[in-house]
Amino acid sequence: MKKNNIIYLNGLIDLAQSRLGSKIVYKTDEFFAPAKRIINPWPPIYKEGVFDKHGKWMDGWETRRKRSKGHDFLIIKLGKPGLIKKVDVDTSYFSGNHPKKISLEACISKKNIPDKKTKWITIIKKSQTKANSHHFFNIKNKNYFTHIKLNIFPDGGVARLRVYGSMKIKNKIRNKTQNLTSVINGAIPIACNNEHFGRAENILAPGIGRNMGDGWETRRSRGKNFDWIIIKCSSPGKLNKIQLDTHHFKGNYPDKCSVQAAFIPKKISEKNIVNNSNKWDYILNKVKLYAHKKHNFKNKIMKNKKVNYIRINIFPDGGISRIRAFGKPE
Repeated sequence: MKKNNIIYLNGLIDLAQSRLGSKIVYKTDEFFAPAKRIINPWPPIYKEGVFDKHGKWMDGWETRRKRSKGHDFLIIKLGKPGLIKKVDVDTSYFSGNHPKKISLEACISKKNIPDKKTKWITIIKKSQTKANSHHFFNIKNKNYFTHIKLNIFPDGGVARLRVYGSMKIKNKIRNKTQNLTSVINGAIPIACNNEHFGRAENILAPGIGRNMGDGWETRRSRGKNFDWIIIKCSSPGKLNKIQLDTHHFKGNYPDKCSVQAAFIPKKISEKNIVNNSNKWDYILNKVKLYAHKKHNFKNKIMKNKKVNYIRINIFPDGGISRIRAFGKPE
């Protein structure tokens, strides 16, 4: 949600993305394009004039034209059980071959592929779809689900399925150094001022960035402004080290950065968090950054201050692949 040039991320992440361990466990068909592409964390692309042995190459999941009764569907097993708040069914570049309608179901199952006895709950009723469009749905169900089923009627293609929500994190390890800004451990994005070229959520992803698209990158500001992002840590803790990784960002890395932090014991609105964040204490004063490099920072301020929110400021703009804040949860 964007308001007053601030993007409020609502603490939501894409639960269906493959980087979190989510995977396709069943599909009725994938003749034209494999189902696994629908959970690719990167934006869909279009390749003009490119064909493979089955037909036009499409960046998404596409089934053949159905010549019998019924409809196509696929089942995704989420990497971790999730509370679903918002869904985006994206038909980008599918025009004339998009489904007529879609629906979404979810269930709780301990099995890899839910069996016939599994009770599926409809979280998006059958809805009309448009060509080359994003279709956003708000979900009101309060259950944590393990699997989702996307139904397309009767056939066709979908570029991406984004299932935004929060993961159920169990067995947090105390008194052991870990990355407190890893989405796997439960860190979440709160807000940023810009994510024109790369989504803010990417900065918390596990592993090394695949390319520039697998990071947080802002537009060229052309002024005296600077860009920022706020993250809620997986747990409160004192930091031993902060690592800012500009992997793949060679001509568009930030010139400098600084890091502010705070410990907020009570639940407050994202708006108040953003409004107060410019007053937070600095745990890293403005420092120089370099292209395509892991920058490691340590100081006494980090080790002496318990924090659960971090704000990264980049000057004047640019891209960061990952932020890793190592510390012991308290």
